[in-house]
Amino acid sequence: VQKFLEDTILKDKEKGEVIFQLREIVFKIFPNVTERIIYGGIMFSLEKDFGGIFVSKKHVSFEFTNGYEMKDPNQFLEGTGQYRRHLKIKLLSEIKEKTVDFFVKQVV
Repeated sequence: VQKFLEDTILKDKEKGEVIFQLREIVFKIFPNVTERIIYGGIMFSLEKDFGGIFVSKKHVSFEFTNGYEMKDPNQFLEGTGQYRRHLKIKLLSEIKEKTVDFFVKQVV
């Protein structure tokens, strides 16, 4: 995970900072969470995988394994798959604007 973070920061400092802050939210809400690199991003697990952070060319995506079950009053979640939904984060300010912590708290 550390190498992934270092490589991302070297390539794009803004995306690296977004990832850092997203991870901080996850670890604050779930101190016992585990993380691993899979599918080119960081996957978070409690008893099961619940979501992950993935970097694309234009944004950082926070994917939620069972996002279809989440409350989303402002319709920030994107995706039309059977289960998975995601938040696209292009700027640091969007972490707060899109209430990432609200969604992370729902994964239990």
